[in-house]
Amino acid sequence: MSKHDRQSFLGATSEQDLKRTKVGVIGLGGGGSHVVQQLAHIGVGNYVLVDPDTISETNLNRLVGGTLEDVKRRTLKVEIAARVVRAVVADVNIGAHPTHWQEVSQELQTCDVLIGCLDAVTAKDQLDKFCRRFLIPYIDIGMDVHKIGDGFLISGQVALITPGSPCLRCMGVVTEEALVQEARNYGAAGGKPQVVWPNGLLASAAVGLFTQLICPWHNQARGSAFLEYDGNKGTLTPSKSFAFLADHACPHFHADEAGDPLFDIRHAHQRAHGSE
Repeated sequence: MSKHDRQSFLGATSEQDLKRTKVGVIGLGGGGSHVVQQLAHIGVGNYVLVDPDTISETNLNRLVGGTLEDVKRRTLKVEIAARVVRAVVADVNIGAHPTHWQEVSQELQTCDVLIGCLDAVTAKDQLDKFCRRFLIPYIDIGMDVHKIGDGFLISGQVALITPGSPCLRCMGVVTEEALVQEARNYGAAGGKPQVVWPNGLLASAAVGLFTQLICPWHNQARGSAFLEYDGNKGTLTPSKSFAFLADHACPHFHADEAGDPLFDIRHAHQRAHGSE
């Protein structure tokens, strides 16, 4: 008996398919740590984990696998994520990179799917472009908290983008207004409010979309998706506006911007940071 027998409905070869799959997870905080844990439990065998940060005490309200001892030692988030995976998967390949994702773009190019769990709008935009260049399916998650009168609204989104499908700009996740505002803050996304349960819910939805790509268990697997989360209502639903975009060509990228083997995101990253 295999430990994955109870997910055999995913397909006769699903265990082998997941074992062979290589996933890049960029950002290993509240959302990314949930994603990595779930990928390990379904049996993914190859990882590229990217995050330059160490854990801090403020991460303990949401970072899966993080401990008080890790805070004392200032353990790297990639090390915590790798530890979580190895605790579940016996035979696994992990590339753990405590740096910015642009610096390991060549290894990310070898991934079958990338999952972005970053706050910065600029980073989301760059990852979208990067995946389009190299024809890699991309899943993006994010959440925020908005002041509404005397209370707050918890919201979030999960987006699946495959080559040729609508981009994050089409979905309204990346906007010129948000990019300008972020630029005024010198590229910093700021310390957005975060709590564990929206991170977990959005991560679960992302892993579900990922699994549909690798092991479609029904006849309605999607090439693109945009799910919106309303934490006050407790709902995660397909975006009504996205229904009008799903069958249209993306107007933000020309056809010749996809599948460009000479594209190097490191150059754009270095220019943005004033280095050569």
